[in-house]
Amino acid sequence: MSASLSSPTLTRLRWHRWLPADPKRRLRAGQTALACLFSLASVAFMAYGVAVDLVSAQALWIWVLLVSAGSAGFVTAIASGWSERFADPSLTVAQMAYAIGCCAWAYAVAGPLRGGLFLLLMVVMMFGMFALPLRRMLGVCAVSVLTMGLAMVWQVNQPQGGTPAAVEAGHLLMLLVTLPAVALLAARLRQMRKRLLRQKAELAEALARIQYLATRDALTGLVNRGHLGELLAREVQRQRRKGARLSVLLIDVDHFKQVNDRHGHACGDAVLRSLAERSLDCVRASDTLGRWGGEEFLLLMPDTGLEDARTGAERLRLHLAREAVQHQGLTVPVTMSGGLAELRDGESPEALLERADQALYRAKALGRNRVEAAAG
Repeated sequence: MSASLSSPTLTRLRWHRWLPADPKRRLRAGQTALACLFSLASVAFMAYGVAVDLVSAQALWIWVLLVSAGSAGFVTAIASGWSERFADPSLTVAQMAYAIGCCAWAYAVAGPLRGGLFLLLMVVMMFGMFALPLRRMLGVCAVSVLTMGLAMVWQVNQPQGGTPAAVEAGHLLMLLVTLPAVALLAARLRQMRKRLLRQKAELAEALARIQYLATRDALTGLVNRGHLGELLAREVQRQRRKGARLSVLLIDVDHFKQVNDRHGHACGDAVLRSLAERSLDCVRASDTLGRWGGEEFLLLMPDTGLEDARTGAERLRLHLAREAVQHQGLTVPVTMSGGLAELRDGESPEALLERADQALYRAKALGRNRVEAAAG
């Protein structure tokens, strides 16, 4: 009796608050509860039979007991987590088998109204459409035909007011035709659902890839200039709200033009990739290193004052100078010059970068392979 409904649908209902906190268990319990509400609504059908004197009051109370006990049992088993010991925590087959048994009993006692039970049986089948593969749906259909067939035999053999065998044979024939069709439709819907889920996953992967490419530098894999600008603006806003400290380090690869001129652009690209990879081994996880353009890189250091930033920048400079880049048999020494600046109160990102750029220019003018800090 488990129906497939989305989580937003469940959260719009007033009774969702008593569902389990675990998202998956919550969804399964909510689905089962909604299916049970439908089952309880079917009590009105039996009550109508009592009102028009076609169903006994005793049959009505037995139906209420069957529906209430089954609903409470399945909701409790799923909401408590007891059902998670099984391969299908939703207990889909068990719920459907119980509902089929209830339908067969109701068919046997509903008298002239028993034809309405076929619609209830179809609804039970629909609940398993998205959860069960074709083989299991066919098995459930076979159980339905057998169970309902027994109820029909019971009807035929009633000593008083028994239904003609030809009528029940027609009912059984209808089930033999419609239930396999329902199973095939369920299999088709299941395939469509799986295909949609697969397409959704592929779309999510593609969007994630597009997002990655939109924010990453193609050569080094680092954050690109556009995204760096967004991150810097975000950190400046955070500093204004919370008074956090922020330092930036503008990096330039020393004599990079000579590397391109002497060894070619392929070697230059190898130098930039090596610098990016080795720098990531040295910077903190909370820092963000990105390619600012050409041979320039920018390191954002949140929650870092100028002195601590200088220590980190020197550690990075020494780390890069320690090992030359190897490319197709060539050994290319790599050093960097850096311009360091700490954000002032009320300072714009552009002004901060301008001060870091001036400090970088001073480091290059003083002989390169050094880090200079802008005035605080």
